[in-house]
Amino acid sequence: MNRILIIGLLLIGCGQALAQTGNVVDQVKESIKAGSAKELAKYLNASVDVTIDGKPETYSKAQAEFVLRDFFKANPPAEFNIIHQGQSKGGQPFAIGQYKSGANTFRVWMKIRVAGNQSLVQEISFVKE
Repeated sequence: MNRILIIGLLLIGCGQALAQTGNVVDQVKESIKAGSAKELAKYLNASVDVTIDGKPETYSKAQAEFVLRDFFKANPPAEFNIIHQGQSKGGQPFAIGQYKSGANTFRVWMKIRVAGNQSLVQEISFVKE
């Protein structure tokens, strides 16, 4: 009986973690669609890896907001869609999207860090296709 209870609680916990990850991806999606670095920064980890046009850098949350603001200013959003969501073999959530701005299309890749009951973007990449 105890074994069933423990398994049930674990399944509920895993389901909640996945739901929170999905919620973060949805919020990030809306922030990117709006071209709002300020809104996107709410969902960034304290330290975040940002790659723009193949140039990876690690930034604080505040620095990443400025970098993303400059990106959105130079490449205003026309369209953004999540193409795929999943988990790595190690269980880390990720999402892949496509960002369109004028004649340019970027592949967006983000890795989500789950800590306790909080899911935050640990890595985000905008690479021109």
